[in-house]
Amino acid sequence: MSDSPYGLTDLLRIMERLRDPEHGCPWDVQQTFQSIVPSTLEECYELAAAIEAGDYPHVEDELGDVLFQVVFYARLGQERGFFSFDSVVHGLAEKLLRRHPHVFAGGAIEGIVDANDKLGGGAAEGASVKSASAVKEQWEAIKSRERASRAQSGALDDVPLALPALPRAQKLQKRASRLGFDWPGVNPVLEKVDEELRELREAMAQGDPKATEEELGDLLFTVVNLSRHLKIDAETALRHASGKFERRFRSMEARCARDGEALEALDAAAMELLWEEAKASE
Repeated sequence: MSDSPYGLTDLLRIMERLRDPEHGCPWDVQQTFQSIVPSTLEECYELAAAIEAGDYPHVEDELGDVLFQVVFYARLGQERGFFSFDSVVHGLAEKLLRRHPHVFAGGAIEGIVDANDKLGGGAAEGASVKSASAVKEQWEAIKSRERASRAQSGALDDVPLALPALPRAQKLQKRASRLGFDWPGVNPVLEKVDEELRELREAMAQGDPKATEEELGDLLFTVVNLSRHLKIDAETALRHASGKFERRFRSMEARCARDGEALEALDAAAMELLWEEAKASE
């Protein structure tokens, strides 16, 4: 054991040792970019869950797991000559400096922007930005130029296909909205939800599985649009709803266990009564 805290250099060396073809870990040696993606997604969700629970010792642990994923990818990239951890850090630092001209004058880490300069009215990027909305507007303008430099002229070109469906729908809608393709307010979106629900019922009544799936997708997409107009993150809202369902269902199971009953043996009316009791207890 080390007498002093381990640092980033130690972590990179540990990763190098784990990937050593002769003396490393057989599991780690076998991994590829593709094979560790599921682990990366799982670690990110576990981090989000710890943050939601306010379990900060667990947050610390999960942050370490997420960092390990980054180090693992960097090692794979270095072995294949694609990139290294240092080049990843350099690229990130360069991007942060480029995208925050209102903080880093001249793109220098210690560059200080003149607080008397105001953004707007044709002011150059790098002038003082006083609101989060102005920062977002500037951020998107910079990202748009970056997409153009990569021959990605379309507003949706760099929305990852690998994103989970819910946040991807939200991101697509936000991008389209910036070009003016959007509902003017919440009420028209609510009307659209009603319309999509009617169309879903019609498809179900016709017994058309393909049309039903399509209409259900349209309804879900429109509900995501509604959440965006309400300024509510759809992923967070659904996660909270899932957590609420889980708490209430576990309460039902616990009540059955106390009464010496099996939940699956109850009829619909008895289950509904237990569900209402679980709701009331909250």
